[in-house]
Amino acid sequence: MNSKWITAIALAGLAAQQAHAEELTISCGAVGAELQLCEEGVNAWEEKTGHSVNIVSTPNSSTERLSFYQQLLSAQSSDIDVMQVDVIWPGLLANHLVDLKEQMGDDAAEGHFEAIVQNNTVDGRLVAMPWFTDAGVLYYRKDLLEKYDAEPPETWQQLTETARRIKKAEREAGNEDMWGYVFQGRAYEGLTCNALEWVASSGGGTLIDSEGEITIDNQQAADVLDLAATWIGDISPEGVLNYTEEEARGIFQSGDAVFMRNWPYAWSLAQSEDSEVRNKVGVVALPSAEGEDSAATLGGWNLAVSRYSENPELAADLVAYLTSEQEQKRRAVEASYNPTIDALYQDEEVIEAVPFFKTLYPAFTNAVARPSAPTGDKYNRVSNSFFNAVHDVLSGNQSGAEAVSELESELSRIKRRRW
Repeated sequence: MNSKWITAIALAGLAAQQAHAEELTISCGAVGAELQLCEEGVNAWEEKTGHSVNIVSTPNSSTERLSFYQQLLSAQSSDIDVMQVDVIWPGLLANHLVDLKEQMGDDAAEGHFEAIVQNNTVDGRLVAMPWFTDAGVLYYRKDLLEKYDAEPPETWQQLTETARRIKKAEREAGNEDMWGYVFQGRAYEGLTCNALEWVASSGGGTLIDSEGEITIDNQQAADVLDLAATWIGDISPEGVLNYTEEEARGIFQSGDAVFMRNWPYAWSLAQSEDSEVRNKVGVVALPSAEGEDSAATLGGWNLAVSRYSENPELAADLVAYLTSEQEQKRRAVEASYNPTIDALYQDEEVIEAVPFFKTLYPAFTNAVARPSAPTGDKYNRVSNSFFNAVHDVLSGNQSGAEAVSELESELSRIKRRRW
């Protein structure tokens, strides 16, 4: 066959493929390696299917991201086909999201953690596919604890005392930038996660219980908030009152903090070649009050398809690929993102890359849920009230007792007769 004809046939085939190619838009977060991982996964799907995807980077603050989504969905905009949604949003956004079982089949979420699948199922509709899960963990400097003959703290009081002692000694030795403890202290959803861990691990309940009863006004909750307030300006910098995940990671990864509360994603970054703390970091369960169990707030993100997408079937295919076992394994090995597929926690390559996935497996599978289920579409107001009250205590504007008493009253007003 004439080479010109072969070329012509090939070009015609390419033109036909391009003519049938569709374009989607996905929103991805940019905390840590999130955006890069999203781009890599999307690129692989593009190569496999011949379609193209635009990636929109959304605000790192989950509070700001939710506001952005609500504006978009309220306008019934088709600008974004696939959305990265927080584990607490399915009930809030369900009416605007496609039932993925209709697009992907009834067994779409088989093999994923059942608790997350149930969380993402609203009125029998699977409105989001699990992508990665999360639970708060405590990072610590192995070298500094060894240097000062200290053990990873099991209680909040031990953390306070160990952080204070090592910070003082390091500063006296000339390390003037050293701090004891960094966490997410800005008035946003991340502070809700931190404060829920403090309260739940101190016997103070979960703000609102599974039956919808408000439980925050108690002595244990007040006491642990007062303890956290003593950290500011002592073991934690004043600036922690405006820290999100990335600000806390920046301080810890530059070598200027003994302890850090963060999510598992920070592990791979702390171990990166340009990290000041490479091979100096350990990870354990978060502390608790004396005699209480550790509590880690359930986090994690899912992928959902907008009801207003002009191509929901193709968007669901992209979701299926990005949440697949193969893709979740890649994200776990390369960047320590927790899979939502149980089998991957027994995968040797995953455990070799992130050893604490095995040791902290119970913490990930028994994490404490925020009260989004019992409060429904009022959760956003509940969380705002909670993190603002906690921020007031940390800032020295209220005592713990005053804050939980006023918060109970405010939540009662939000609740009215029922959620």
